[in-house]
Amino acid sequence: MIDRRRLIRLSAAAALAPSIASPAIAQTTWPNKPVRILIPFTPGGGADTIARLVALKMTEVLGQQFLVESKPGAGGNIAADFTARSAPDGYTMFLAGDHHATNIYLNPNLTYHPVNDFLPVSLVVQYPVAMAIPNNSPFKTLAEFIARAKADPGKLTFGSPGHGAVPHLSAELFVRAANIQMTHVPYRGAAPGIQDLIPGRIDSFFNNIAPMVPLSSQGQMRLLAVTTAKRSPMVPDLPTMGETLPGYDVTGWYALFVPAKTPKEIIQRMYTGVKAAVDDPTIKKRLEDQAMIVVGSTSDELGRFHKAELDKWGPLIKTAGLKAE
Repeated sequence: MIDRRRLIRLSAAAALAPSIASPAIAQTTWPNKPVRILIPFTPGGGADTIARLVALKMTEVLGQQFLVESKPGAGGNIAADFTARSAPDGYTMFLAGDHHATNIYLNPNLTYHPVNDFLPVSLVVQYPVAMAIPNNSPFKTLAEFIARAKADPGKLTFGSPGHGAVPHLSAELFVRAANIQMTHVPYRGAAPGIQDLIPGRIDSFFNNIAPMVPLSSQGQMRLLAVTTAKRSPMVPDLPTMGETLPGYDVTGWYALFVPAKTPKEIIQRMYTGVKAAVDDPTIKKRLEDQAMIVVGSTSDELGRFHKAELDKWGPLIKTAGLKAE
């Protein structure tokens, strides 16, 4: 027969067991309600398309709805700050763009830290930036463009769709790699910049490659080089900047992050959903048709990539004296 004191001890242990096991149970049963994926831009753009394609597959694979929610503004900082302040329970994800490696240097008053307040899930895609020139430009190669810029310092201009965005920074890096001087003409978006490029009001324009390929095919502009280390499958005949300026390599990117302290088991399950999405032939083709380079990295790989991006852009932004508008 069990004595009364031993019975009390066994009863107490049994009462404590559910509370001790509950965190593990919560992790292994995630998700048990809808998960939101925040995007830092308005619906209808590239980030929205990527998020919806990934969310669709994650819903299928993980058995709960993954819902895309737009929180635009402040160059991505509104969505990032909201994510950083969210509960680390796996129900808020953030599809960050390359701004997640630059805003900390452009804005010293950020309310969050891009590393300390987040954990990486997966680098979903990368994309090239291209340098375009007017169709009637006299330059046939990047080397010819650089030679003219050296002969007339500060005379040639480059436009970008946003101050401090990766197209702008890729141009600033080009200027320094080529050891030339150019004048930056910033625009609020790609459309007005392209409208000025076509008639030759600016000498060059840096932008995501996808919307410029059709215009180039129509003879409205010419693409001079792509910023990625490898040529783009979308325009395989277009040289890379690295072919003229060895070591030059710039990609835009989108990656998924979650609030710091999110359990690793949940992050691993998120990764399985993302990997299933980028490995899906239909989804992969849709992304590649938009000039995206499909990645689907692990959490650790994204962590290393993000650090490298921070290390790349920090010194450049400081040297160029760039600040958020």
